[in-house]
Amino acid sequence: MPGNSQRRNIRQVSKKTATKGSGGKGKDTLKGRGKTLPADERPWHKGYSGTEKVPSKTAWKQDKEKKAAAAEGRAPKIGKPGSKDTTWGRGGTGKGAPTRRTAPGRATAARSSGPRVAPGRKSATPKDAPELLVGRNPVVEALRAHIPATALYIAQGIDIDDRITEIVRTCGDRGIPILEISRAELDRLTGGVMHQGIGVQVPPFAYESFEDLLAASAEHPEPLLVALDGVTDPRNLGAVIRSAAAFGAQGIFVPERRAAGITATAWRTSAGAAARLPVAQVTNLTRALKQAQQEGFTVVGLDADGETDLYQLEAAVGPLVVVVGSEGRGLGRLVGQTCDLRVSIPMVSEVESLNASVAAAVALAEVARRRAA
Repeated sequence: MPGNSQRRNIRQVSKKTATKGSGGKGKDTLKGRGKTLPADERPWHKGYSGTEKVPSKTAWKQDKEKKAAAAEGRAPKIGKPGSKDTTWGRGGTGKGAPTRRTAPGRATAARSSGPRVAPGRKSATPKDAPELLVGRNPVVEALRAHIPATALYIAQGIDIDDRITEIVRTCGDRGIPILEISRAELDRLTGGVMHQGIGVQVPPFAYESFEDLLAASAEHPEPLLVALDGVTDPRNLGAVIRSAAAFGAQGIFVPERRAAGITATAWRTSAGAAARLPVAQVTNLTRALKQAQQEGFTVVGLDADGETDLYQLEAAVGPLVVVVGSEGRGLGRLVGQTCDLRVSIPMVSEVESLNASVAAAVALAEVARRRAA
């Protein structure tokens, strides 16, 4: 007698098995692609609030959201174009915006905030890798500025041009070791950054003690220090160092955390001034500013909404600390409250704020002018 399994028209139900998955390997595809941009920095998102031209598809999304919001009687969930500066190197002293970041998985554009990374390469530099300044023009400029270098790395089979010839000749004259390595090894050392087959190694920067920096400045006939509150772009740091050295400051101090340090990029941007101007790192910027006040310094913070006009700054002739805010949020709340004065730079156009390094240069130039007068 046949069993139930052989009955006619029986409904066959397959036994449920485990769902096939990736085994947790899906996240590996995101390695080396960097952080995801926030919605207000994505030109292709309806929440985009940047200053660059909005793509037509994004404009269509925003228009669609406006119509839907009007029909439902609510506020549209879209960005405010022009309210956030997303171009490289901008931002500033109050209402500015952070430096633009690279979209995940894409090569950085010419105006990006970071080094250009080749598609398919990892962007994380090995921890044991030396500090390298890469690219033909940056290396030439660094050597011309007499930035200290400990070694020159050249990829095998590199195309020789006038810049390479000058670099090799300069390193030979100064006794800098020249190492020829494979392009793959240079890729590893630079973390995939577009190096053009050449890189120069710079030594770790020797920071000054803040107490020594403060004491040395206090003994100067015209004490002047510059503090940076969370400036994260090494280019801005290097530019501020260059301006501080040009206008007679005796030193700069920066926070140890969440701020740019002296890297190869900062070395190059400072045009060698980092080798002459003392730079100190402090654990707590607010505490360091209060310590400077106890030593007789007047602390002034650059703020787009400051109550004091830069051109009316009578305190410029005395011991002074000029505080420059970060590229995005400007002065922090505690730092702003610690400042004796919040100074604004008068502007006649509709530009909301200046780049952090430009604002520092303008303020330091005015301080130098008043002291000379």
